[in-house]
Amino acid sequence: MAVAEEVPGIDAMLIGHAHVEIAQRVVVNKQTGKQVILSEPLKWGERLSRFDFDVHFVKGSWEVTSVRSTVINSNTAAEDPAVVALMAAEHKKVVAYVNQVIGTCKEALSIAEAPFQDVPIIDLIGRVQADTVKEALAGTEHAGLPVLAQAAPFNRTALIPAGPVKLRDAAGLYIYENTLEARKLTGAQLRDYLEFSMRYFAQVPVGAPVDKAALTNAGNTPDYNFDSVYGLSYDVDISKPVGQRIVNLSFAGAPIDPAAEFVLSVNNYRANGGGNFPHVATAPVLWTNSDEIRNTMIAWVKAKGVIDPADFASVDWRLVREGVPLF
Repeated sequence: MAVAEEVPGIDAMLIGHAHVEIAQRVVVNKQTGKQVILSEPLKWGERLSRFDFDVHFVKGSWEVTSVRSTVINSNTAAEDPAVVALMAAEHKKVVAYVNQVIGTCKEALSIAEAPFQDVPIIDLIGRVQADTVKEALAGTEHAGLPVLAQAAPFNRTALIPAGPVKLRDAAGLYIYENTLEARKLTGAQLRDYLEFSMRYFAQVPVGAPVDKAALTNAGNTPDYNFDSVYGLSYDVDISKPVGQRIVNLSFAGAPIDPAAEFVLSVNNYRANGGGNFPHVATAPVLWTNSDEIRNTMIAWVKAKGVIDPADFASVDWRLVREGVPLF
């Protein structure tokens, strides 16, 4: 449990949406000049935010004199038998739904190393998105453009097992309710996009020890804002400063043409400016879809029947220092 200090003179409180846990944050309302307290609990009901208000009765009415906020673990509260009974039938249906088998996988696919190297499970996301956009653009004026795909390691514990694959395995890989879009970018814009993404890595000079625990999330960049681009090949030189890290960027075996046009299959969070990636939010929109990407992945696996990494996986990006691979 995290506890924040008491803040006097608070005007109001809000619950935010920052994908991180915030016990207490105080901002100033630009219109009123008064302080506003914000608190955000962790995801999926794992935490609750609690606000404690101190009030005084002044001149016939109550006034808030101070507020403090904390986040508390929801599992510290005892189950309410009445609520459990009300939810039992629905809970059983949900468990049965997520445990249904949607296909099989030829080998186990783990996301654990995705922040450090190109792994098949991220390529799977890219392949599903690229296939979906190619199908959507078939027969249109954009059908001849190469289709690439953006993907990020949302969940470091995601795993698709060898053998039967359940719906929950796909949902665990893509944990957000994002939908899919297709945007048109140039080769030069894609280079900018990747350079921006690689701020995720700390700068480590040649010869210095590499500590995986300190290598990623530089500048508090979350995992979901570390994008790789399926369909391109490149090295990431972490000995270089941010903005100068993309080396040997190529497409189809040749150096990328800065003026060439590509389709980027991208989630709506990124397409709408999430993460502040360059170009994508203002790029021409070629197609949008209202279905969640994880549902698209589930449908793709069902249609294929078998997930075979040999069909989509390849090592297309790597971390290097002066051309020498780190891993």
